[in-house]
Amino acid sequence: MNHKPKILILTASYGDGHLQAARALKQSFLNQGVECVRVVDLMREAHPFLNTITTTLYLTSTQTSKFGLDYYGWSYYMTRETKPDLAWNRYFKIIGKKKLKEIIAEERPDAIINTFPFGATPELCRGLGIPCFTVLTDFALHSRWIHPDIDKYYVAAEELKEQLVSIGCAPRQVEVSGIPIRSDFIHYDYSQPNEFAMQVDPWRKSVLILAGSYGVLGNVDEMIRELLAIDDCQVAVVCGRNRKLEQKLLAQYADQPDVHIFGFLENIHQLMSISSCIVSKAGGLTLSESLALRIPLFIYKPFAGQEKENALFLANKGVAAISNHTEELVSQIRSFFSDEKLAADIKARMTKLQPKCAAEFIAEDVLRTVNRTVGAHK
Repeated sequence: MNHKPKILILTASYGDGHLQAARALKQSFLNQGVECVRVVDLMREAHPFLNTITTTLYLTSTQTSKFGLDYYGWSYYMTRETKPDLAWNRYFKIIGKKKLKEIIAEERPDAIINTFPFGATPELCRGLGIPCFTVLTDFALHSRWIHPDIDKYYVAAEELKEQLVSIGCAPRQVEVSGIPIRSDFIHYDYSQPNEFAMQVDPWRKSVLILAGSYGVLGNVDEMIRELLAIDDCQVAVVCGRNRKLEQKLLAQYADQPDVHIFGFLENIHQLMSISSCIVSKAGGLTLSESLALRIPLFIYKPFAGQEKENALFLANKGVAAISNHTEELVSQIRSFFSDEKLAADIKARMTKLQPKCAAEFIAEDVLRTVNRTVGAHK
């Protein structure tokens, strides 16, 4: 077929997960020879002022949740099972609609993919005959993702497919793909030299703390001190783009050879691959990256909402432990290091939860639909 498909991927910047998933999908389409792939942060493009306010509120909620003031978590659970035709969900079908209509007229895409639940997408696609796909970026289902005109959903686990089918989706309408992550995590070559192996000894116990760009993990100082009390344990901390935290920890642990502090890392998969375990929040992308590399997870104080649900899902699968204070976290890690068989069991269970490369699978599946649609119109 000579037709060159055009793919439009819509995302939003509430946290980094939706954006990362969109970028992973774009790269997979490019790898498969699709030249016209555009990623659009629709909230930022359509409503820049509202986007600034809402992203700030989202970040503020993650900070204030430490003190019991979690309005994001409250709203998440209040709206989790609302019906699509209720006023709350009807409002979200309007957001970005005018701008999206302009983008569609400009791009003339053959398919549109949501990595954030924009209700305007299926509303417009239905009238224009454009296939519309939704990629869920968490291990939990929320009503915002659900719309009767979605052609296909891509979900992280069989349980989510069962939930969607139970509320009326046809089984063929839902694919268990996993969450799209960079191919570096899926196809990592352990035989290649590792940039971090000279700093973090891969033959010793090592805990990797993903502190987050906004310092949302909290208590990092206390964690480091307590973890160093574990016999022969080394600690690495990734601060992301939080320069203030990075500089503080570099100064504080300058003379400590078993503490390694890093800022933002493009090749974080290399550091993760030589870590014994990871301490992190419970964003869907980070969890999927850990699953792909089979690195046992210790989730610290997950935020109410999708993070808490992600954490509970993986804990119930036996691949993650949840803690709510530093003493509990360190106790869990100490027990983990004392049982060599436990790590092997966790890694075996992780393999079952990440069976394929989600980004490649989704790109191939979307292109099959596009080819069928284009062929039918000839």
